[in-house]
Amino acid sequence: MDKKTVVVGMSGGVDSSVAALLLKKQGYNVIGLFMNNWEEEDENGCCTAEEDYSDVRRVCSLLDIPYYGVNFSKEYAERVFSYFLDEYKKGRTPNPDVLCNREIKFGPFKKYAKELGADYIATGHYCGIRHENGLHYLLKAADKNKDQTYFLNQLSQEQLDGVLFPLADMQKPEVRKIAEENGLATADKKDSTGICFIGERNFKKFLMNYIPAKEGDIKTYDGRTLGRHSGLMYYTIGQRKGLDIGGQAGDAGRWFVIEKDLKNNILYVAHGEEDRLYSKGLYMNECNFIPYAPDKKEFECYAKFRYRQDEQKVNVSVRENGLYVEFYEKQRAITEGQYAVFYDEEKCLGGGVIEKAVF
Repeated sequence: MDKKTVVVGMSGGVDSSVAALLLKKQGYNVIGLFMNNWEEEDENGCCTAEEDYSDVRRVCSLLDIPYYGVNFSKEYAERVFSYFLDEYKKGRTPNPDVLCNREIKFGPFKKYAKELGADYIATGHYCGIRHENGLHYLLKAADKNKDQTYFLNQLSQEQLDGVLFPLADMQKPEVRKIAEENGLATADKKDSTGICFIGERNFKKFLMNYIPAKEGDIKTYDGRTLGRHSGLMYYTIGQRKGLDIGGQAGDAGRWFVIEKDLKNNILYVAHGEEDRLYSKGLYMNECNFIPYAPDKKEFECYAKFRYRQDEQKVNVSVRENGLYVEFYEKQRAITEGQYAVFYDEEKCLGGGVIEKAVF
């Protein structure tokens, strides 16, 4: 019987390297595919993706598997980065990594992989998948601390078809140990953090290159002006650091952001008790359900409103103009533009963009 071919999305990190290794050991015909989604040179004039591609070459050579590179920077700019900038211009806080998975990694990447003869595609994501009776279920990872289903909540059934997640049942230390034992060049490589195209750089300086900063007043609800902000796009609800208004006479407790008034370009802050940061629910315009929308117009489940958060019990009402998500316990700093993602005990049920917090 012919071997099945699987194309692995290889980033130059340890997770995708071990995913490729495991699939080869399982008897698949493995092909590595590196995506360059962002073209930029560092201060030395070197392409910042070249180091990652070099690691991909080293790993694939050791595993004796073919590898290719493909440039999706144009698609990324049009489908992900433009949305990222538009959201910040609106005073919202987007999550481009979620969009990158839907628009690039399981879009053009999957199409390109098929052209290479792929029967399956695979990535180094920490999540599981179950293909059953023509439906595709997105499952939580065994490593709860690394579970990445949050970032895959927008994938369609078509995109999840023919997908493998080799790290579903593994813990991160185990992955690093396997990489080390097999001499993979990425065994000790630091995990990437933050938004991929910003990396370790100062976020504010990066954003200034694309959106003109518009300074304005920092005020309290009772009309006091405490200072000046450098542009509403640089602040998030609940933020404490970087306000530069500490030491105001007579004030108790640290200041935090409670509202961004885009129309009047005012950043509102408060201090002391955080009651005004806690909301009882949120609205979403639409939701991508996995594998399909529920029959009931109202149901209970669990939800996360940011990646690094424990699941919270919620009641979801599907209405004509969107969804209302009611919290069993009030939630702090619900942020417009981020994703609310739904779960049951074992599965990710999908998610959607947070349009508005309800107080």
